Formats: sequence, C-alpha cells, structure tokens
Amino acid sequence: MQALITGIAGFAGSHLADYLLRHTDYAVAGTIHRQDGRVAHLRDHVAIYRADLRDPAAVAEIVADVRPDLIFHLAAQSFVPLSWQHPWTTFEQNVQGQVNVLQAVSEQQLSARVLVVGSNEEYGLIDPDDLPVDEATPLRPISPYGVSKVAQDLMGWQYYRSYGMEVIRVRPFNHIGPRQGDRFVAPAFARQIAEVEAGLREPIVRVGNLTARRDFTDVRDVVRAYWLILAQGEPGGVYNIGSGSHRSIEDLLNVLLSFSEVDISVQRDAARMRPSDVPVSVSDNKKLVAATGWQPEISFEQSLRDILKDWRQRLR
Repeated sequence: MQALITGIAGFAGSHLADYLLRHTDYAVAGTIHRQDGRVAHLRDHVAIYRADLRDPAAVAEIVADVRPDLIFHLAAQSFVPLSWQHPWTTFEQNVQGQVNVLQAVSEQQLSARVLVVGSNEEYGLIDPDDLPVDEATPLRPISPYGVSKVAQDLMGWQYYRSYGMEVIRVRPFNHIGPRQGDRFVAPAFARQIAEVEAGLREPIVRVGNLTARRDFTDVRDVVRAYWLILAQGEPGGVYNIGSGSHRSIEDLLNVLLSFSEVDISVQRDAARMRPSDVPVSVSDNKKLVAATGWQPEISFEQSLRDILKDWRQRLR
C-alpha cells in the first residue's frame, strides 16, 4: 500500500510522514519543490520526488510511478501575508497544483482516496453569531490565500461529483508545533526567547497584536486527524479540524515566557501590528469527532514547550 504526500517537506507534511511511518503499514512517497530539510531524517525511509506541481507532466509521471492508494495533498503557499504581495502566485501554486494531482488520478483511473487540505481562512470574515464555526458557516474569504483555498475546496467536491473520485476535504484551523517557520506567531516568539537565552539579542520580545483569539491545535494532532479522516471520512464530505477552544495571542506569549528563566520584557513593535478583522476564530469539530473519534492529545502548553525546545536546538 502506497501513500503520497505532496509537500512532504512542509511543516505539516513532515509530521504526517513521521506519523504514517510509525503508525501504519503504508510505504510513503512525497513531493518536494525546493528545500527538504524537514525530512532529512527520513531520507532512507521515504521516496522523494522533486517537482513543481504546476507542471502537469511531472505530476502525472509521479502519480504513475507511485500509484498511490492514498494522496494527502498538502503542497501549497500557506503564508497569508505573502498572498497579499503575490496573489497570483499563491492562486497558481495552490489551485493549479491541485488540478494536476486530481487530473492525473482521474486520467490514470486510479481508485486513490485524496485528501484536499483547505483552511479556516476559507471562512474569512466570521460573524460572532457564527461561533463556533461549523462546516455550514458561509465562506467569506478576506485574503487571496483564503480565496485560493475556497477554490481548492470546491474543486475537490467537483471532482468527487463529476468523476466519482473519493475526495475528502478538510478545513484545519491554526496549527502549531516544532519545525514551523518563524513567519508564524508561536515560533516567532519562541525564536526571540531562545535568542535572548543564547545571548544573541537584548532581553526584549517584540510583538504585534496580542488580542486576537485563535483555535490552536498541535500539528501532530492535526496530521493524525488527516490520517483518520482520509481512512474513515465520507467521500465528498468536508470536515473542520481544530481543538474547539480558543486562546489569545497574549496567552500564547505568556506561556512561552513562563518556560524561560531569563527576565524578558515585552515591547510593542509598530511594524508587527496588524489589525485583525477576525477577533475570535474557533472551530466546531463535532463532525470530525463523530466520524473518527478524534480528540486532541497534546496540550497547548506542551506544544509551546516543544516549539521553544525546537528553537533552542536550532540555535546551538
């Protein structure tokens, strides 16, 4: 049995590869576009294909070679602020890459189950009356990234409806954990703390907007949900993935600071201040839980402890 992970060297992709190798009998293959550092420890255990998924011939060749039973389509441009700077590149990478994957499976008449990974950013402008956000909440994306994820989501349903493909769609909320790049808030704070501890910067953590509240789930719990829902979910269905609770960015910072023995002050940085159109975002995960029995197993505090440990190790 073969599993193909597109974007295997990404934050979630690398953890998903770890999970499949440890907990299933699937042989694992994956696609990489540029860097492969996050899966360097798996080079002897997974088949790696280097490709730009916008190339339909390259994608068709990989799918024909692997002949996957399961496809986890994770490859994407996933940083929301970057999508404002490069809206077309974001749309092209996220939508065209998925078209090529689904088209290859359809044309080669494979019976693979395919996981299409969307985002909570599809919900976009959340009304307080919408909380917690379930799958029937209207999609009101407010970023180019969110629009690209809506397109991927609807495309997955269309391939299910038009070709009878076993496509399952997910909308994960914020996930955090080791190996995440420091463009995101938790590793951005953790890196600054680790640099202070290492004597690489003055004892100040610079922050932006701390008031927003988000549904944070450890990436290792998220990829376990990916596995469970692709194995047990309803083809054509869509499922939120999230803890079902929310914490403020200020809570996140304070927990990280509590793990350090160094006296560190907090300073607002105008360059990091971004107004939030969505003060609170939290998922209704009942549909996922009913289908799979999934529950998050790693606490918010443990996730943050592991992120700080990750950055301390990177700076050695």
